[in-house]
Amino acid sequence: MQKHSSTYTITITTQLDGTTIEQALKDHWRFSKKTIHQWRMEKAITLNEEPIPWKTELKEEDILSITLSDELPTYLASDLQINPLYEDQHLLIVNKPAGMDTHPNDSLNDSTLVNGVVDYLLKKGHSGYAQPIHRLDRDTSGAILFAKHSAIKPLLDRMLEQRLIKRTYWAFVEGNVKMASGTIDKPIGNDRHHATRKRVSPTGQKAITHYKKISYKESLQATWLELHLDTGRTHQIRVHLAHLGYPLIGDALYGGKKLSGFSYQALHAVKLTFQHPLTGVTVTAQAPELQQPPRFL
Repeated sequence: MQKHSSTYTITITTQLDGTTIEQALKDHWRFSKKTIHQWRMEKAITLNEEPIPWKTELKEEDILSITLSDELPTYLASDLQINPLYEDQHLLIVNKPAGMDTHPNDSLNDSTLVNGVVDYLLKKGHSGYAQPIHRLDRDTSGAILFAKHSAIKPLLDRMLEQRLIKRTYWAFVEGNVKMASGTIDKPIGNDRHHATRKRVSPTGQKAITHYKKISYKESLQATWLELHLDTGRTHQIRVHLAHLGYPLIGDALYGGKKLSGFSYQALHAVKLTFQHPLTGVTVTAQAPELQQPPRFL
């Protein structure tokens, strides 16, 4: 497959006024030494469409361009009618429906969210490079962030690791959660009695979940919670809430019962908020369900 060459631009902000190109790449955006060396050798960096020495000082409103020549579609393409929640030339945020995997487990699978994103990008003339920065369980719906080129992916990965990408979740759980808010700080490990299930375990990985009670519906005996994570362990919200005695509605793996109106487990990633690593703009993407409460609550 032929590699795709694309050019991505960054408008210089006041914060970078007076710094050199090299300083911006190395100290501000913190690209790796290997990446910077490669761009230097390939003459991939231009300023205002001109090849400029890297010691040149940047000015506000300058346009820095990076040409990437190694981009390929990351997965097979499949027309899944992707509708972005947010998009610019560097990144993309889409709403994953429940019942769909984030990415394929083998190269022949073309029915996951990533396959739909690749198809969406290819139809726009993009290289088809699309890497999810985080994932959601198959039966969890909501916003997922994608890198649209290889330069921004490590920056977004680092932001996720440093908890600079704020993810807000809604959960609907069985019973009346008594506390108005709280923090669950319990390590999570494998359940030795079940191959796919996790459990709170003193030998597991550190996991911290913050929750806030939004409302309780007595007729359904269900509580609507808002949650934020300090860590991103597999099944973290599901395990922590089940451990408290409030399993997610519809989450059979962790003891949740089915309730009319929920085809899948009642967990939704409603919002992503972060500062764009290349532009400095605050990005907020809201999944559709955030606009109004579900009718039964």
